[in-house]
Amino acid sequence: MRNGEAMAATQRITALENVPAESTFLFRVVDELGDEREAILVATGDDVSCWLNYCQHFTHINLDKGDGAPMRDGEVICANHGAYFAADSGECTFGPCEGAYLSALDVTVSDGAVYLSDDEYEFVGPGPVDDGDDLTSTSNVEF
Repeated sequence: MRNGEAMAATQRITALENVPAESTFLFRVVDELGDEREAILVATGDDVSCWLNYCQHFTHINLDKGDGAPMRDGEVICANHGAYFAADSGECTFGPCEGAYLSALDVTVSDGAVYLSDDEYEFVGPGPVDDGDDLTSTSNVEF
């Protein structure tokens, strides 16, 4: 989403140039209940999409494990299950959760920056949530 209006500086996620073309940008949000969650920005041509950072197959598996999610041909890939998600729609086009959708967050691009514009979340900061748990598993998918 693009918007020429000034956005609240507290909701500024990053400069648009920091969103990689072939990976994801990881950041933290807090929901209305005060729970901290991870989200990812994905470049989609001239725009940006934003998704909560978990696979629809198993919600405790992150797509971006801290160094960018793998991507191929405009799709975000779950390295654990091999599921493919369209970067622009969040739809799983291949894998064990085919037909499911990633959970979207609203973002706005304005003056060369990406802002969180979702009423249900507030921006906390860049990077992963540090909860002390390591729920990631080793991938058996090769890229």
